[in-house]
Amino acid sequence: MPTSIAPPRLAVIGGGPAGLMAAEAARAQGIEVHVFEAKGSVGRKFLIAGKGGLNLTHSEPRPGFDARYRQRAGDVGTWLDDFDADALREWARGLGIDTYVGSSGRVFPIDRKAAPLLRGWVRRLKDSGVQMHVLHRWLGWTADGRLHFDTPAGALHFDADAVVLALGGGSWPQLGSDGAWAQTLAARGVDLAPLAPANCGFDIGWSPHLTSKHAGAPLKPVVAHWRDAVGVEHALQGECVLTATGLEGSLIYAISADLRDALSRDGATTPQLDLAPGRDVERLVRDLSRPRNGRSLAEHLRRHAGIEGAKAALLFELLDKPILQDMPRLAAAIKRLPLPLRSARPMAEAISCAGGVRLEALDSMLMLHAIPGVFCAGEMLDWEAPTGGYLLTACFASGLRAGRGAAAWLDGNRAQVRGSVTPV
Repeated sequence: MPTSIAPPRLAVIGGGPAGLMAAEAARAQGIEVHVFEAKGSVGRKFLIAGKGGLNLTHSEPRPGFDARYRQRAGDVGTWLDDFDADALREWARGLGIDTYVGSSGRVFPIDRKAAPLLRGWVRRLKDSGVQMHVLHRWLGWTADGRLHFDTPAGALHFDADAVVLALGGGSWPQLGSDGAWAQTLAARGVDLAPLAPANCGFDIGWSPHLTSKHAGAPLKPVVAHWRDAVGVEHALQGECVLTATGLEGSLIYAISADLRDALSRDGATTPQLDLAPGRDVERLVRDLSRPRNGRSLAEHLRRHAGIEGAKAALLFELLDKPILQDMPRLAAAIKRLPLPLRSARPMAEAISCAGGVRLEALDSMLMLHAIPGVFCAGEMLDWEAPTGGYLLTACFASGLRAGRGAAAWLDGNRAQVRGSVTPV
C-alpha cells in the first residue's frame, strides 16, 4: 500500500500583513501553514492604522515609488517587482474591496475601512486551510530546535519544517510589535541594526505657557527646510502640529529620518520652518514696517503678515525681544524660523521604526544565512519609508517574497526530518 507523505509544515509567527501574506503565498503552494499571533486576534496594528481611513498604498509610479525606501530602494524594489502598488490593488479587488486614488495620490478602499478587508482575508485564509493560533507568544527555540510559545494553557513546543518571522518592529508595543525578538536573533548570530523610531515626532522643550495654550494646535501651511546627511538642502510644504513637548504631524514624519539621523550623528539639529510660504521676505519686510499705531505686535502680525494663533506663539517662544522689534530680522525669522530639536520621541510612540534584521543577513528570498529554513518579512527588516501607503506596500511585498521563498525551500528539502529547523 502506498505511503502517505504529510506536506511540509510552515510556521508563520506574526499575524500582521507581512505574516498573513507569507501564509497565503505558502499555502498556495500546498504547504501546511500555521500562523501564530501573540495577541487575541490577527491584524491589530493594521486595523488601528486604518481607523481614520485605510491608506493601503500609493499611486506614485515607479521608480519614484522605490526611491521612498531611501538606502534600501534597490532591495525593496526587487520585492515590488513581484508585488507592487497595482498588484496590491488587484489583490484587494479579489477580496471584494475596490480602491480609489485620493487627491494626494494615496490609495484607499472605497469605504476607507480596514475591517472588511481583514475579515475577508482571514476568512479566505482559513477556508484555504491556513490554521490560526492566537495568544501564542513566541519565545524562541528549545534546545532541540522546536518553536517555543507561551500560551494561556502554558508552554507549547511546536515542530515546523520552516519558519517565517513577521514580528513587526519596535513601535506600538501594545499591539504586539515590541522588538523582543531582537535579543533572540542576535544570540543566534543574526546581524541586526539597532531599532530606532521612524515617522515620529520630536521634542523641543516648550515653555509651560506655550504648552498650556497651544498644544494640539495645527501649523498650516508651512514649509520645512533641512539638510540631509551630505549637506544637501531640502524643502517640503505641508502641515504639522504643536505638541506638549515639540512637533509632530505629516510634514515632520516625512522628514523624520533625516532629522533622527542628524540627532544621532551630531547630537543636535535645527531645521527651519517657513511660517508664511505665500509671501517672500521682501513683502514681509514691507508689510511689517507699516506703522503699528499703538497696536500690539501680535495684532500687527495678524493684520499685516497673516501670522496668528500657534504661528505667532512660536515666534514669541523662539525669538529674542530684539529680533521681535526689528522688522527685517523678524521677517527673515518668519521665513526661516530655527527649530532646535532635542530628541526624537520614544519609539513606542512612533508610527513605524527603522533598523532590524539587516538585509545583508538574508538571501534574495529573505532566508537568514545564520539559520537556514528561517525567513523574515515586514517591519522587522532593516528598511523604512514615509507614511502614505509605502509602509504597508513593502510589508505585503516582503511577506509574499518570504512565503514563496519558504515554500520553494521546503519543496527542495522534502526529505528533511520535521523539526530540523534548529538554530546554530
